Amino acid sequence: MRYVIDIYGVLVPALLLWIIVAYILSAILRRLMHRFDLYRLVWHRALFDFAIFVCLLGGVVYLSEYLS
Repeated sequence: MRYVIDIYGVLVPALLLWIIVAYILSAILRRLMHRFDLYRLVWHRALFDFAIFVCLLGGVVYLSEYLS
């Protein structure tokens, strides 16, 4: 796994890119959960959203090893 990605001469930490990808996936998931009213099953919405983000970030970082 590379820890720094070169984008047109700018060195960007790989973790920053994976955080952005996980945030986009998390936003899509939050929108779907809101649309289907699944948040009524959740006790603490902010804590649940953070846990989903952390799980997605872990999955994206794990899968990034196979993509690069």
